[in-house]
Amino acid sequence: MNRLRPLSSYSEGTGTECTEVADLSATVGVRNSTSPEGPRIAVSHTAWAGSVAGMRGRK
Repeated sequence: MNRLRPLSSYSEGTGTECTEVADLSATVGVRNSTSPEGPRIAVSHTAWAGSVAGMRGRK
């Protein structure tokens, strides 16, 4: 998995609610870094870019 971003060291202060994001060529994969074998989602690059833009708009 080629991570797009390093693992987060801050999520709610406990460090246990982190996600991992990876460029999987055709899609972007997202999973819980504390449970790498658990559920995962894959979305298009366009959908991921829209999600990031939406999150950046919420401060």
